[in-house]
Amino acid sequence: MNTPDDWRKSSYSGSGDGNACVEIAATRIHIAIRDSKAPARAILTFTPTTFTPFLQHLKSTRPLSKEL
Repeated sequence: MNTPDDWRKSSYSGSGDGNACVEIAATRIHIAIRDSKAPARAILTFTPTTFTPFLQHLKSTRPLSKEL
């Protein structure tokens, strides 16, 4: 996949200076997600049909405790 040029920062950026978030970009055939603090590192890519179930799973999962 070619790296998309239209990265958008999540509307929920966490507390503090807003650097605890992800960026998302979409092309016609892929949706890409990357860590906004390390944009040159790994990028997750999904087809549109797999992205929706991925988001649904994230929304239904409770965050891990910080004690772990």
